[in-house]
Amino acid sequence: MSGLAVAYGNPNRSEVEAILQAIAYRGPYTSAVYEGNQIILAQNYLQADGAVSGDGTQIPVRSPNNSNLMICYDGQMGNWADLARDHNIPNGPFREERLLLALYEKYGREMLKHLTDTIFTLVISDGKDIFAARGLLGIKPLFYGWKDNTLYLASELKGVLQVTKEVYEFPNGYYMDGSGQLTKFAELPKSPPKFWDSSVDTMAGDIREIIERSFRNRIDFAVPTGGLLSGGMDSSVINYIGSKVYKEKFGESAKLKTFALGVGESEDIHSARLVASHIDSEHHELIVDLKQILEALPEVIYYLESFDPSLVRSSVPNYLISRHAKEQGIQILLSGEGGDEVFCGYKYLGHCPTEELFAKQMECIGFLHNNASLRLDRMNQCNSIRVVAPLISGELLQYSLAIPPQYKQRPEEDQKIEKWIFRKAYEDILPESIVWRSKQEFSQGSGSASVLPAYFEEQIPDHELAQAQAEYPMIRSKEELYYFRLFTEHFGQGRAVETVGQWICL
Repeated sequence: MSGLAVAYGNPNRSEVEAILQAIAYRGPYTSAVYEGNQIILAQNYLQADGAVSGDGTQIPVRSPNNSNLMICYDGQMGNWADLARDHNIPNGPFREERLLLALYEKYGREMLKHLTDTIFTLVISDGKDIFAARGLLGIKPLFYGWKDNTLYLASELKGVLQVTKEVYEFPNGYYMDGSGQLTKFAELPKSPPKFWDSSVDTMAGDIREIIERSFRNRIDFAVPTGGLLSGGMDSSVINYIGSKVYKEKFGESAKLKTFALGVGESEDIHSARLVASHIDSEHHELIVDLKQILEALPEVIYYLESFDPSLVRSSVPNYLISRHAKEQGIQILLSGEGGDEVFCGYKYLGHCPTEELFAKQMECIGFLHNNASLRLDRMNQCNSIRVVAPLISGELLQYSLAIPPQYKQRPEEDQKIEKWIFRKAYEDILPESIVWRSKQEFSQGSGSASVLPAYFEEQIPDHELAQAQAEYPMIRSKEELYYFRLFTEHFGQGRAVETVGQWICL
């Protein structure tokens, strides 16, 4: 979870350094800049990224076979061990970068076909040309812009805006060459695969096995690690596995640190306490009020780079609890993010016919790149914390797509139980009240969704909303208007606004 800044064409080092400084929190542990004749590459890292300052490795990381070949990279690989074994890449600092360079040397642009369990943005250069790419789901951010026939790329919007207002989101599932030409290399399926003809018990067992494998492939507790615990199904499963693996490594008396936030004694707070007791974690709570939430909003929107109300509401508690975890010495946070996309957990999906669920699931996953995944990346990265979400797994997603839709949104009486098969997989492992707790977005469970809309409804007059909507029709509420104003104070009213993805409902 690092930051990158690249300029190609007729680059200016001071401009690249300004970009890197704007996103310094993405990697304050170590950073460096490479300057060539027509390209400048800069990268920063967290210690939790596996970087080892002073180990002799040049940054950006270079190929041992070709010192001119370099990579700037932000991502996480779930299948590193398999690929490393196949390509004889030893473990150690910057292991993912070294593997990616080896793949590029062997396969060129076709390397992307091998990154089936990787979330990534990357820029590879030989000093003369560049190859930039962003993963299919768009979990890791990337932006680009042009100035004086020079291409600029950066991990965040605010980075490119240091140089030019002509800024664009780098599209997910595409790669780019030095000319700026974008080429699609992957897309979400348009039809479901053949559904599993397996028993519920078999599918439940497979799900548990895949998720635990995903966790162990991504987490080794080499640096201080804690868990974001809302008491919802997704975070409870991840922290259950985390506590189990933590005790395996450090002994049965060792306790994983877990963190929960609530606006007062919220539902999340009560559920998280129950789970923490069940998994025997060292539990930390942060109880906040409306005043603290309002005070955090300008910073949240600056780091989030969005004004979508649903996203902002859920990002405020994530920002505050991540900051609190950082104060406790945590460098990596475990997250249950991704479960709703993988197992069709959003409540609105229950209103669509079963035969349309696959298409709706793909639509939902399509929101990740400029909406849902921003909270995962930005609200932890801005606190210089690496976040790991084992439910965002290529293997798990591929398996889940073949699960019959009636097991994801399970009809029972006059309603549907979302993520039914996922709940079924852990019904004998987690407390019953947690397993069958109704889905709530993070902002609902934490309590922020119950206070923010009402507050802005009272604070902003009707005529101000009407005037704003006449100029900016995308503004849907007084709450969104307030966030929009904060956003434009930071980033202007030009192309930056067009990079913002809006959730389907308020």
